[in-house]
Amino acid sequence: MPTIDIYTTPTCPYCLAAKALLDNKGVAYNELTVIGDPAKRQEMLERANGRHTVPQIFIDGQHIGGFDDMNALDRQGKLDPLLKRAAS
Repeated sequence: MPTIDIYTTPTCPYCLAAKALLDNKGVAYNELTVIGDPAKRQEMLERANGRHTVPQIFIDGQHIGGFDDMNALDRQGKLDPLLKRAAS
């Protein structure tokens, strides 16, 4: 299985949508909540090259972007191969 990290906040609708998409794919992920955790938010900013919105999604260390980016990959048929490649 790939290692998937997703930085979130509890009430973010895009975070919920990203988690639902990953849940539908049947993949496990590490949810890293940044609310109230300045160190975790700083970690996200550094890993995401300064992107400060949530969610920020990483698959095996590769920055995918936010929900819109991941959803676009899925619509283009590129997310499943990325998940499979990351898993092998």
